[in-house]
Amino acid sequence: MTAPIGTVSALPTRLARLVACLLACAIALGTASLPARAQTAGDPLGGGMGGGIGTLPILPQAGELALSAYFAETGAPIEEGLIWRVFELRDEAINLVARHEEARPRISLPPANYMVHVSWGFASAALPVTMHWGNVAERLLISAGGVQVRGVVGDAPIPPTELAFSVFVPVGEDSEARLVVAEARATDLIRLPEGDYHVVTRYGDANASARTDLSVAAGEIVVATLNHRAAKLTLKLVAEEGGEAFAGTAFSVLTPGGDVVREAIGAFPQVVLAEGEYVVIARHEGRVFTREFRVESGLDRDIEVIAGS
Repeated sequence: MTAPIGTVSALPTRLARLVACLLACAIALGTASLPARAQTAGDPLGGGMGGGIGTLPILPQAGELALSAYFAETGAPIEEGLIWRVFELRDEAINLVARHEEARPRISLPPANYMVHVSWGFASAALPVTMHWGNVAERLLISAGGVQVRGVVGDAPIPPTELAFSVFVPVGEDSEARLVVAEARATDLIRLPEGDYHVVTRYGDANASARTDLSVAAGEIVVATLNHRAAKLTLKLVAEEGGEAFAGTAFSVLTPGGDVVREAIGAFPQVVLAEGEYVVIARHEGRVFTREFRVESGLDRDIEVIAGS
């Protein structure tokens, strides 16, 4: 049976419409399946095709530099007595930008080139560091040890407040060529680079002294005990033996050769002298009195000058 002409001619038109409808649906489905673009300022894809550089992630403005120090020979951490300095290196200039005394400082620094310096007493170490935008941890090694000094007279310890010492670096035959530390107290811990040193102690403030050579090793504390052959004496000007001392007396202690060892004013000043022979001169109200005496190590006593007629 032959179909009507109107039906046959309508089939291509309907088919075309169907195809067009299917294509439109496919496009719509494909577009819907695509992820939506983020519109936040922190998304580098946000803002559509017109997004600029201002929408890029913001980098941190500084990094953190974590520092610690260790003894070079033993690897033991140094937990006290450190002084850290950080210098920025820019255009041939060196600028101090940070100083800390903590054992393990953490320092916020902007990107740049730096020099880190750490000192432990007279010993030190330095290290160049480049900071970018991240954190950096650095360990510095210090070749150093410590020195403490004690003094005795025989078996009796010298009070720390009455003992002072100096440290020298020997050069050739000269044991006191270079002074490193002057007038340190017995209570002090002197931190030094490893090496050989010469120590001179002084008991009192006259001529009682002792010397020794010692070596300092990294990571170790050397305790040096020096024996002084000396005594503590009390000077008195009296009318008779065992009598009351005259106030306001001026005393001068001399060697037999006439060199002045110690001078003092008072009723009974004390003086520490090395063992040996001495002469004491006492002056009071225009009159002068003298006496010769001998100092024996460890024998503390009174030296009485008798005011004759």
